[in-house]
Amino acid sequence: LVQLVESGGGSVQAGDALRLSCSVSQYMASLAWFRQAPGKEREGVAAISYDRGHTFYAEPVKGRFTISEDNAKYTLYLQMHSLKPEDTAMYYCAAAYWTDDPLVPEKYTYWGQGTQVTVSS
Repeated sequence: LVQLVESGGGSVQAGDALRLSCSVSQYMASLAWFRQAPGKEREGVAAISYDRGHTFYAEPVKGRFTISEDNAKYTLYLQMHSLKPEDTAMYYCAAAYWTDDPLVPEKYTYWGQGTQVTVSS
C-alpha cells in the first residue's frame, strides 16, 4: 500500500512563503501536488516527471512555486513564494506508477490526506 503524508501547511500573510512536504512510502514514478479550494474542483499545481528530468506547473503558480524531490528520503516538496489569497486551498500530494498527464488528478491513484494553506491579505 502506497502511503503519502503531507505536512507544512499553515496560515500566512500575502507575500509570505511556505514549504510543503510529502513523505512517500515507496518510490513512485509520477508525483504531483494538487489543491482544492472550497466550492472548486481539484486542480493540478505542480508535477515532476517520471524520469525526474522535467517539472510542470499550472499557469497561476509559475515563477512562484517550485516542486522538488529528495530521492533518498522519498520526500516531495513544494516551495511556495509570494503567496496570494487565491492560493488558499487544501493541498494534496499524489502519486502514480506512471502518467503522461502530470497535472490531471484523475491520472493519480494514491493521495495524501491534505494540508491546509490559508493566505490572508
